[in-house]
Amino acid sequence: MEVNTPDTEGAPAGETEVTVQSNPEVAAPDNAALAAELDAVKKSLADLTAKSAEYLDGWQRARAEFANYKKRQEADFANLRAISTSSLLSKLIPVLDDFERATKTLAPSLRDMTWIEGVLLIHRKLQLILESEGIRPIEVKPNDLFDPAVHEAVSHDEAEGIESGHVIEELQKGYKLGDRVIRPTLVRVAR
Repeated sequence: MEVNTPDTEGAPAGETEVTVQSNPEVAAPDNAALAAELDAVKKSLADLTAKSAEYLDGWQRARAEFANYKKRQEADFANLRAISTSSLLSKLIPVLDDFERATKTLAPSLRDMTWIEGVLLIHRKLQLILESEGIRPIEVKPNDLFDPAVHEAVSHDEAEGIESGHVIEELQKGYKLGDRVIRPTLVRVAR
């Protein structure tokens, strides 16, 4: 191929005239060879597209699996925390029972003493700690329907004015942590 650049004396500045002539020695490309090369490029592109789709799918699956793993770990940690909290709090509940029994049997003449007021203040602080951790007493009144999910029957007795299968009296307070029973309420049930 030969490029001729004629005189540019009469042409405006910046413009040049280019003439292209074919060189007979350079042969025109073979259409069959171009078609084969195009097919090879298309096949290569299809292979690479399939491979990238496979890698994207694998990456998305791995990402989803990691997200699920993270959620499972968080749920397991929350469950472990709840179990350990309930275990510790269930050990404190008998101490609360002792404070309540001592308060019930306290002679009225001793109630005004400052050290007794201090002990009662400790009792109240223990109650507040348990409440702040989510421990709630299970409320039971006489003539409530016996519920084995939250009550434990100590005895089945005859009781006037109370229907069969209903609570006669509460013997020991029960507690819940959220919806979970930490200790069932001990009750007497009517026959």
